[in-house]
Amino acid sequence: MTRLTARDFDPQVLQLFDKYVHGQIGRREFIAAAGAGLLATLSPSFAAPLVAADDKRINTRYIEHPSPQGYGTLRGYLALPAKPSGKLPAVLVVHENRGLNPHIEDITRRLALEGFLAFAPDALFPLGGYPGSEDKAREMFGKLNQAKTRADFLAAAQMLDGHEQGNGKIGVVGFCYGGGMANYLATKMPNLDAAVAFYGAQAPAADVPNIRAPLMIHDAENDTRIRNGWPAYETALKEAGKKFEYYVYPGVEHGFNNDTTPRYDEAAAKLAWQRTVDFFRKQLT
Repeated sequence: MTRLTARDFDPQVLQLFDKYVHGQIGRREFIAAAGAGLLATLSPSFAAPLVAADDKRINTRYIEHPSPQGYGTLRGYLALPAKPSGKLPAVLVVHENRGLNPHIEDITRRLALEGFLAFAPDALFPLGGYPGSEDKAREMFGKLNQAKTRADFLAAAQMLDGHEQGNGKIGVVGFCYGGGMANYLATKMPNLDAAVAFYGAQAPAADVPNIRAPLMIHDAENDTRIRNGWPAYETALKEAGKKFEYYVYPGVEHGFNNDTTPRYDEAAAKLAWQRTVDFFRKQLT
């Protein structure tokens, strides 16, 4: 069976789906406009992870950690090489607005295969954790207290930064919601060594002077919702003398890195991923 891509869908349908994914319209509104079949086709399929959960080259486990300023306790997925040669550079992985789903666990394992100590918290843990349904996860996500959730991610980053198997350097990579969180953490963590945001909301210009870490930003050409915020962010970064790399991937959609949906673009995703890994190796080792 031929795999569908974003090019197989009318751009208006993709725009509707983006609004649905980000809570701007409901499920009924999307189905009324586009149809139930299209919703099923565009929704993620987690059947074929790039790195299997039982891959012997890595070790994985779920851990919990106190988060006094957040929800009290955070939980996430930790992955690292099975036979590390020494202390490891650490990377916090921040999910999209559906919590710690199988795709983000796969991303975390991919980083472990590249030699990183990777940790992906689940923002939905205080509400019972990722429920196994993307629709339910999206609904739950809207019930989170974002101030507490941001505090949980800060606590997770500080925990990872002090991990006994870490080398004392830490980066963060996030996707969509997580891209915005990566930008946010860069304004709050003077000890952050690198931040990578995939199609995420930019930090407010007023907070840019607080950034210490070099940034890498990946955006999709067809993602006007996110790209509209870039000019002001770029101006603020330049005026504050911050180090950043900005890449726009031609002809692709928001979510192009997510290989579980038709919006995935293989060429753009591979290039963005290699740039990300190289950036982390440069900044964290």
